Amino acid sequence: MATSEISYRWMEPDEVSKLKDIDRSEKIRINYKYVEGELQARDVDWDTPAWFTEGDGEHTVASHIRFCKEHLARNGRMCGAFHDQKLVGVGIIQPDVAAGTAQLAYLHVSNRYRQKGIGNQIVAMLIDEARRSGAAKLYVSATPSGSAVNFYQSQGFRPTAAPIRELFELEPDDIHMLMEL
Repeated sequence: MATSEISYRWMEPDEVSKLKDIDRSEKIRINYKYVEGELQARDVDWDTPAWFTEGDGEHTVASHIRFCKEHLARNGRMCGAFHDQKLVGVGIIQPDVAAGTAQLAYLHVSNRYRQKGIGNQIVAMLIDEARRSGAAKLYVSATPSGSAVNFYQSQGFRPTAAPIRELFELEPDDIHMLMEL
């Protein structure tokens, strides 16, 4: 599938239920830790399943919808990548999480749509929005998988030894990263 078949646009808050279309499943073979200013990789053999469609606990569609709605209620903006009418990628930018800093609060691209430039395009839209909001830096709390950390590094993010305390406390195992805008 060519990326030209993908359309991108800012989404309305009432479209957050489209998250059910995202397939976050992944085979994770590298996991990172940030120790004493250095990324340390270790080999793993983890298979992450799609989000659960039943219930509202962790790793369910309902929990992701709730998470996104919370960010949107705090002036976040959500952009989506669509193949026909199906949501295949989504990102959320949260302005003003710290002085001069916006947060890339959420990013997912469906399994079979990865490695096609969709994440790049979504991040570009989020960066433009962060700049428009006056941010000088963009912060992300990256899932410590090799694919996530390597992707964010390819976008210009670098691990930070001084994470935002409140965000670090929410995700202490993540790799907290900054990008100068």
